[in-house]
Amino acid sequence: MSANNTLVGLSVDLSRACRSLGSGVGGLSGPAIKPIALRMVWEVCNAVDCPVIAVGGIASAADALEFLAVGAKAVQVGTATFTRPDAMIRIIDDIETYLVGHGNGSIQEFIGSVRTDPRSVASDVVGVGG
Repeated sequence: MSANNTLVGLSVDLSRACRSLGSGVGGLSGPAIKPIALRMVWEVCNAVDCPVIAVGGIASAADALEFLAVGAKAVQVGTATFTRPDAMIRIIDDIETYLVGHGNGSIQEFIGSVRTDPRSVASDVVGVGG
């Protein structure tokens, strides 16, 4: 199962008072959606008993490690490869460096290291945006 990807967005052209995307709405992906994707992957990993592939805003080893820490078994790198074709190779190398430097014997030991029941943190969200 893959969790999250592109979200549907809207753009407005104020000078013409209309939507500015050809079909009215369009996809928003990449780093802009990472916090949303990370939360969704975390919730899915805690709700299902099958491998989850994380998608959405992964542009660095740190991004990938966050998704792995919340339970994803793999990650997909998309938008980052548009500006850095070698992004996946760098991410893999940097993950290995991180794991060795932090004493993790394998990626399997690291996966899910931040898994908690999402319902238990609902009360932690206080005054969103303020």
